[in-house]
Amino acid sequence: MSTQKKSEKPAKITTQTVVDMKQRGEKISMLTAYDYTMAQIIDQAGIEIILVGDSASNVMAGHDTTVPMTLDHMIYHASCVVRGVDRALVIADLPFMSYQVTTKEALISAGRMMKEAGAHAVKLEGGKPIVETVKRIVEAGIPVMGHLGLTPQSIYKFGTYKVRATEEQEAEDLIQDAKLLEEAGCFSIVLEKIPAQLAARVSEELSIPTIGIGAGPECDGQVLVLHDMLGLNKEFNPRFLRRYADLNSVMTEAVQHYIKDVKDKDFPNKDEQYGG
Repeated sequence: MSTQKKSEKPAKITTQTVVDMKQRGEKISMLTAYDYTMAQIIDQAGIEIILVGDSASNVMAGHDTTVPMTLDHMIYHASCVVRGVDRALVIADLPFMSYQVTTKEALISAGRMMKEAGAHAVKLEGGKPIVETVKRIVEAGIPVMGHLGLTPQSIYKFGTYKVRATEEQEAEDLIQDAKLLEEAGCFSIVLEKIPAQLAARVSEELSIPTIGIGAGPECDGQVLVLHDMLGLNKEFNPRFLRRYADLNSVMTEAVQHYIKDVKDKDFPNKDEQYGG
């Protein structure tokens, strides 16, 4: 009998893991994913959190906003991601109008995301108006990540994607909302597109980790949309985005090379065909 040990799977990242990371002062890395292949790649690369964001509405479905995404859409994308992950914590957005109507409906939506998709946690946008909903979901044993600042599901309310909480009153409201979400049981909060100084203050005053996107370097972690940071989308150019690759150009060149090889009868060659 062979005594060789099977390769051990890496330790799973849990909600407690990321809370502990904040306490140690270790930054948390988070990216979005919407399908099996991309999830598998970034999980194996060592990402701590994968967000199945309703930004799938933009980058996967071509919509202008996140509003059209349904719960069934999100369950589908989350289930694809979960199958590609061994280590990362997978969090799925609850989409617009799947949790705002009643607490009961929100709990059902969160339960479906956990049971049908296999997600490890859910994310909800908003502050004080959803506190009771967060409490009920957490009480049912479902971890919740909050989301404050620019909340894309409310784009028709705000009418713009500009930086939020630049005025003193809105900033104070955001701080109070963050504390309410922590008290309600959120294990972490995304802070999107708010002044860096405000994000630093929120991060300092909370015991749970903050994940920033366009919120400066003092958050406990950072998140970007995978398609944006890989340079697949050249049209989106916010100040906070850093592109780590230019896959749009790489893929365009590869496709053009393929087209040329087909037309020149260079593909397939003799080594790429079967004998009879």
